[in-house]
Amino acid sequence: MLYIGIDLGTSSVKLLLMDEDGKVKNTVSREYPLYFPHPGWSEQEPEDWYQETMSGLKELLHGFDGNEVAGISFGGQMHGLVILDSNDQVIRPAILWNDGRTKDENNYLNDEIGKETLSKYTANISFTGFTAPKILWVKKNEPENFAKIKKIMLPKDYLAYRLTGVHCTDVSDASGMLLLDVENRTWSKEMCDICGISEEMLPKLYESYECVGTVLPEISAQLGLGDNVKVAAGAGDNAAAAVSTGTVGAGSCNISLGTSGTIFIALQKFGVDKNNALHAFCDANGAYHLMGCMLSAASCNKWWIEEILGSKDYDGENKKIVKLGENHVYYLPYLMGERSPYNDPDARATFIGMTMNTTREDMTQAVLEGVAFALRDCLEVAKSLGIQVERTKICGGGAKSQLWKKIIANVLNIKLDILESEEGPSLGAAMLAAVACGRYPSVEEAVAKIVKTTSTIEPEAGLVEKYEARYQQYKNIYPACKPLFQKII
Repeated sequence: MLYIGIDLGTSSVKLLLMDEDGKVKNTVSREYPLYFPHPGWSEQEPEDWYQETMSGLKELLHGFDGNEVAGISFGGQMHGLVILDSNDQVIRPAILWNDGRTKDENNYLNDEIGKETLSKYTANISFTGFTAPKILWVKKNEPENFAKIKKIMLPKDYLAYRLTGVHCTDVSDASGMLLLDVENRTWSKEMCDICGISEEMLPKLYESYECVGTVLPEISAQLGLGDNVKVAAGAGDNAAAAVSTGTVGAGSCNISLGTSGTIFIALQKFGVDKNNALHAFCDANGAYHLMGCMLSAASCNKWWIEEILGSKDYDGENKKIVKLGENHVYYLPYLMGERSPYNDPDARATFIGMTMNTTREDMTQAVLEGVAFALRDCLEVAKSLGIQVERTKICGGGAKSQLWKKIIANVLNIKLDILESEEGPSLGAAMLAAVACGRYPSVEEAVAKIVKTTSTIEPEAGLVEKYEARYQQYKNIYPACKPLFQKII
């Protein structure tokens, strides 16, 4: 049998076809536009997601027997607000995770409702990208649209609705709405009241690997699928990627070096740090995870190499770096503000420590090290909870750099396991579909069968010691600069 994973990203949808042994048979990607109607706003049309997904599915299945498809599931961009009216029609364009219009609503939630109260209700505090402040923004600024709301959806769940007719979501994606009681995996009545919505407006909650329904007959006919193709709830993009990298089970870890960066730590039991510096979310396997999210990771390197140096020779720039652990230049990677662990939208990228002897190579090295130090900031929060991480998987575009991986292994002093293949959330989604269809009895069983590593990068004692001293200096820079950031915005 075959299983389809659909990863609804910010710039494109990636579709993957997997056989029952986990072998990837085909992949397809379809792009769609982003809209920026005002500075700091970011929107998309849900209809674009659907049309490109349908087109992509037809291409994905070309040359394959659609009757062999047993299940479909999703990974997807988190936090986006999709609102439907009483006829299940989209009311306004979706407001995305990277939209910054909700500063006032975010401040209201954190300062007036209070971070302690929010954490009690949801295990998290508010961030501008989360869904709840978006709902409050619509309520205040578009009351005519707010009055029409019958259902509130997340991006990937809108696709699930179009394929099945079912209003559903999963607990991992719902964790990023600031509407879910994460510990108890249920909607928070208190947060619904704060946002002025009813629980009936929210979709039914499922575990990521649970079947929510089957593909509608008319959709199956269009795609050439057989009857009774099951659809699993799926997961938010990071939780789906965690499945594809085998990051399940207490203490397992994955670092993603994409445009943004994440450090994802799986937990067996619910846990949250006292300052809410890390997100405390439900996992895709029925457990929980902590996640540190930095808004600029590989994008820092791209900005530095392409925009500032005017080059695209990433390998060439890396080859010139030889003074690991001995750099006196430091870089704060806050090109778009920062989420974890500081939750500071005013933070800005900063170089410090340059002298007349500073070289191009020193600056390039500082960028790579700055991202690694920022990941270390998040890891330190996990350590404060007694969580010990000895090794991690690593994925994302930035993980193609051998030098960067070496730096991260030594800055964090953990082993880095390199994956045999990296397909990200689309593979994780296909694996969840296989679990929902009974091919594997659990997410853990699917991971054990499908996910393989090829090598490990070990930290080096001498380099770990050098980077420890550098990190102790680095961690003083943001607190010293924070008052300045608030004045120069």
